[in-house]
Parts: sequence; C-alpha cells; structure tokens
Amino acid sequence: MSWLWRMMLVVAVALIPGAFVLLLAYVASRTLCERWRLAQVQAQSNGTPISFRDVVATLELKDLVRQARAAL
Repeated sequence: MSWLWRMMLVVAVALIPGAFVLLLAYVASRTLCERWRLAQVQAQSNGTPISFRDVVATLELKDLVRQARAAL
C-alpha cells in the first residue's frame, strides 16, 4: 500500500464521522481474506476440507490490531 493511500485513510478516520467503522471493516476483510487464502493452501496440502466458519473461528482481536497497524 502506498504512503498516499495510508495518509488518506488516516485523514478519513480523523475527520469523517463513521470512518472508524469503515477502517475496521477494511482491516477485518483484509485479515479474513489472508486467513482464507492460507487455509486453502493448508487444506490442499493436507487434503482436508476447509469451511468459512473454520476460518472465522480462528480470527482474534490481536490479529485485527496487527493488521490495522500494518495498514496505517
């Protein structure tokens, strides 16, 4: 992510009411997509099926915070 996009996110969160919810949705979707991709790779290598519910169950708040810091 470029520095310009990061600065736009920081300004949006600081100035626009409700932008924090948008940032939280962005971070959650980014984390979920990354976890889904990793789970699919792992399931392919092990030969076991994976469901969306399994991926959502592994999400933790500290992962979301880590991704938020990486996004900004």
